[in-house]
Formats: sequence, structure tokens, C-alpha cells
Amino acid sequence: MKVITAVLISTFAFGAAIAQSADQPASPHRSTDASSSAMANGDAKRDAAVEKHIAELHVTLKITAAEESQWKEVADVMRANAQDLDRAIDARDANRGSASAIDDLNSYAEIAQVHANSVKKLAGAFSVLYGQMSTEQREAADEAFTHRGHNAGKVAKQ
Repeated sequence: MKVITAVLISTFAFGAAIAQSADQPASPHRSTDASSSAMANGDAKRDAAVEKHIAELHVTLKITAAEESQWKEVADVMRANAQDLDRAIDARDANRGSASAIDDLNSYAEIAQVHANSVKKLAGAFSVLYGQMSTEQREAADEAFTHRGHNAGKVAKQ
């Protein structure tokens, strides 16, 4: 179960990084059309990054033909979760210029809640797939997700 948690956290860390790196309007005084264009561009970048991540995982996990329907469910959850997180981040960013400290804290709490809910959704979808995987596939999943981004802050052994 710890491995699945690590898988899910690393997947969402990746999604959060993609969503936060999306092109944001440079100034709150930009026109609505320019802001909409920047958001659409950011959404397209996020969508492309999510699709790339899904494709890479498909190869890494060596998804079989028999697992395709369950993989599709996992991939669909990943897509929906990325969109939910992106919407929460967009809502925070839309109010950035007028937000009080309390508003800012509440918006971060909302993002964290969306993230937590998304991890739960993905855990359910991925656990079914993980249960169907061969030992080799499980080892690949464990390796693919366990180490991604989890070495930050650790002191290197000498």
C-alpha cells in the first residue's frame, strides 16, 4: 500500500508542477482575450504533459492487451484529476491581486483538498490495475514511482 501511495503522490506532484508552470498572465491588467488565450495555452501544455506522462507509464508498466480497459480507467482518472487541480490553481490565480492572507490560505487549502481527493480517486483506479499486474509489472511500477522526486531534502550518503 505504501508503494501505491508513493505512486499516487509522485503522479500528482508531477501534475501540480505542470499546472503551476502553465503560462499565467504577466499582469492583472491584461485584456480578457489575452488572459483567456494564456489560460488555453497553459491548458494545452498541461494536457500534452499529462498525455506524455500517461504514454510513458503505459510503456514502463508494460500494459497488456488484457489490462487496457483498466489502464484506460486509470488514464481517465489522471486526466480528470489534472483538470480538477488546474481549475483550483486557476481560481487561486484569478484572485491573486485582491486576495487577503486568509483568502490565500483558504485557496491553498482548497488546492490541497482537490489534490487529496484526486489521490483517493487514483488510488482506487490504480489499485485494481496493480492487482492484475504480473510480478514484473508491479516491480516496474514500484520502481517508476517510488523514487520519483522523493530524494529531495535527503542527505546524500558518503
